[in-house]
Amino acid sequence: MGLLFVIEGVDGAGKNTLARRLVSAWECDGLHIARIGFPRYDRSVHADLAAEALHGEHGDTAGSVHAMALLFALDRRDAVDEIRKLLSHNDVVLLDRYVASNAAYTAARLEQTADGGAVEWIRALEFDRFGVPIPDIQILLDVPVALAAERAAARESADAARTRDAYERDGSLQSRTSAVYGALAAANWVSPWHVVTADVDPDRLAAELTNQPSGEPRVTP
Repeated sequence: MGLLFVIEGVDGAGKNTLARRLVSAWECDGLHIARIGFPRYDRSVHADLAAEALHGEHGDTAGSVHAMALLFALDRRDAVDEIRKLLSHNDVVLLDRYVASNAAYTAARLEQTADGGAVEWIRALEFDRFGVPIPDIQILLDVPVALAAERAAARESADAARTRDAYERDGSLQSRTSAVYGALAAANWVSPWHVVTADVDPDRLAAELTNQPSGEPRVTP
């Protein structure tokens, strides 16, 4: 059975870049790696409905904190069999966002802290009721919210298809979400957390996560 790792962080933190560099490092070590990004846009009707709602469609759906959380949770519920199959055939399965993302954003939208009712509701819904696999390690990419916002805006300017959604444009929400993420990591919510910054060495991190010796850098910055 493979290891399940998750990368978390606010929009624009650089999760996709870190995920690609970790995969490159592990593959250079001969490991078999699978990767999934949540929400699974263009693969999951729940994810697509959520994305459409955050861009102004489907009436007042985006205004309902719990409706949006349910759509994101249902996307993961439908991926349970896929995740378990990938774990049985790979050394590492790496997820870009997972349950903690839903917990952090839901709590932030409700202006709750990490020990509030929203976080517990998400934990019980996704892990207990839906039975999504528990991560072995959750990685928080802790990047200043202002820097993350700049990156998200630059990404939008460079790619017309990457229009920022309502969450990404809300700086206050991103700040509150970052605070909840930090508290979840400090409490080792659900499973152990590993906090890294934007200048993390992906080779060293990859070696630490899989308990392999760290050699010469193998990943192009």
